[in-house]
Amino acid sequence: MFGFEKLPDFDANLWKEVVREGKKNVIPVAPGMIAGSDIAFDAVEIARRNCDVIDPGHRIRIEQRDIFALDDLRGKIIVCNPPYGIRMGKTVDLNEFYGQLGDFFKQRCPGSTAYVYFGEREYIKKVGLKPSWKKELSNGGLDGRLVKYELY
Repeated sequence: MFGFEKLPDFDANLWKEVVREGKKNVIPVAPGMIAGSDIAFDAVEIARRNCDVIDPGHRIRIEQRDIFALDDLRGKIIVCNPPYGIRMGKTVDLNEFYGQLGDFFKQRCPGSTAYVYFGEREYIKKVGLKPSWKKELSNGGLDGRLVKYELY
């Protein structure tokens, strides 16, 4: 249920018609166009369930894999939300991880563009790459940044 469905002037029949029309105009995802991964089993399962809603043909591939085990990602659009210590506890030192992430981008992602969400801004410098831009982005109450990297 969406929040707007609780508004006093919400028209359930009109909404059903909008949904029906929208579903008629869905363009299927091309096989191999979208893929995702996470090291956490639970995150992978949730992502797969979410993808089932928009991709009944199962063309979106979601795998349980460590980012550093991914194949070469040349000429891709990369979107990631790496760990920033909140769920892991603040005692976790992620400086090394973010250095490895920067090395991964440099070595295995030439010609790609990466969009990385940083829940903790201090880690932006640890990547060791110059951002093309940074945008404020609140996510779950965190005052984070979405950072764009052009990878050469």
